[in-house]
Amino acid sequence: MLRLLHHPLSAPSRKVRLQLAEKELEFGLELEKPWERREAFLRLNPAGDVPVLLAEDGTPICGAWAISELLEEVHPEPSLLGHSTLERAEVRRLIGWFEGKFWREVGRNLVEEKIFRRLYGQGGPDSNALRAGRANIHAHLDYIAWLTMRRKWLAGERFSLADIAAAAHLSVVDYVGDVPWSEHEDAKLWYQRVKSRPSFRPLLADLLPGVPPPPHYADLDF
Repeated sequence: MLRLLHHPLSAPSRKVRLQLAEKELEFGLELEKPWERREAFLRLNPAGDVPVLLAEDGTPICGAWAISELLEEVHPEPSLLGHSTLERAEVRRLIGWFEGKFWREVGRNLVEEKIFRRLYGQGGPDSNALRAGRANIHAHLDYIAWLTMRRKWLAGERFSLADIAAAAHLSVVDYVGDVPWSEHEDAKLWYQRVKSRPSFRPLLADLLPGVPPPPHYADLDF
């Protein structure tokens, strides 16, 4: 059976979990705390990051992008990348948007500051970073709304890895209570559709000891 080394508030880990679940692949979860720098984990992934997917023979595949591409090649149905060259290009563009731009401008300033700085023993959050993340998120929610007003899903007519990547990153920001849903109804409606999918429900059950999510976090109707 496949095994996924992950952390529950790692957006890249969540992306892979959602992809595996959407493809109905059986897999086991193993909690990894990257800040512990375990020697056995570093032998699997010298970068020290999650996620790492262990194949049935124990071969490690490191990093969300590499894992996602491998899963699409080995298990092409249902396709989460799209069926045409242009569809796949648009899906990959949006994955890059959320894994790059959204994380730099929002996730790193909120989730990393609020959660991971403490776990890594780096002290409390930087108030300037928090203000930047809370200001920046509005443009991204507006962009989600703009896309969904023109398409059924973010990249087109089909649910795809673009939706998965965006929802994975938004979900960890939502866990720390920093998504202003009341100001972005169209983005909220899109997220509600993703959040209601069976693949998403295990993520909503994740809890970090001592850091509870807001009451709406696991509510499918907000």
